Amino acid sequence: MAGVAALGQDSGLSPGELAAKYGLSVSGRRPGAWEYSRLLWGRRHFIVAYSTAKLSAMYTTAKLGQIWQVMTPLLNAAVYYLIFGLLLGTKRDIPNFIAYLCTGVFVFQFTQSAVLNGTRAIAGNLGLIRALHFPRACMPIASTLIQLQQLLFSMGVLGVIVLATGEPLTLRWLLLVPVLLLQSAFNTGVAMFMARIGAKTTDLAQLMPFVIRTWMYMSGIFWSISSITDHAPHWVTVVIQANPALIYISLMRYALLDSYPASNLPAHVWPMALAWALAVGLGGYLFFWKAEEEYGRG
Repeated sequence: MAGVAALGQDSGLSPGELAAKYGLSVSGRRPGAWEYSRLLWGRRHFIVAYSTAKLSAMYTTAKLGQIWQVMTPLLNAAVYYLIFGLLLGTKRDIPNFIAYLCTGVFVFQFTQSAVLNGTRAIAGNLGLIRALHFPRACMPIASTLIQLQQLLFSMGVLGVIVLATGEPLTLRWLLLVPVLLLQSAFNTGVAMFMARIGAKTTDLAQLMPFVIRTWMYMSGIFWSISSITDHAPHWVTVVIQANPALIYISLMRYALLDSYPASNLPAHVWPMALAWALAVGLGGYLFFWKAEEEYGRG
């Protein structure tokens, strides 16, 4: 900077005029939203390669390797079936409770993992962020892509469970594609929100598992929402049915389970799913971009 000032004195120009003359800009300056999006698109191959490599490395030390991508949600479903289905008896009012439960567990784990890994997306990659110059949004997007790849791997097993429990293969299964796209957009936005906050508040990573667990219990994974909404005040019903996790889980159940009719879906479920995806996806992106020049400093 002193050199620029000295050169400016010699040429009779101010440092700002001199920088403009030679096309110089402040190091680490945040680009505009459109330019940032263009730069991010240019790093799309890096995002895919990075997420694939991270996914492959996650289970290298485990003897069963990537089988744990499926075993983890299955073991969670088995525990929840024992506690809620058998001990608490929530399965009595739900047709095909096993498929109902597994669908809820698999779909919610996608959001849960995206949120938790998004919280650490910046704080856990400071070495890479400080060493290389690239749009920092690559990190939370890559962390969400990792979870999406895990979910796609697990969906094959979920399909086998659904069919094995007596559900037919119908055209409604095609709805899996738009549901996954909408949930992925929502999850990416949440991951970006959490990445910016987690970059400054590292203790957030310790708090989030408790928040996520509370969210899980409110999302109708183990019980039918009608058991509450049929007897609750209208405003309680509206709040419960607006839960984005519940919305995406319900749509996934509707797509996979013939025993889950449209009457079980929350009110205005498709507009709500789209609204959550757009609002959180775009909002999270802009919220993260606003602090682009701050990541990796301090």
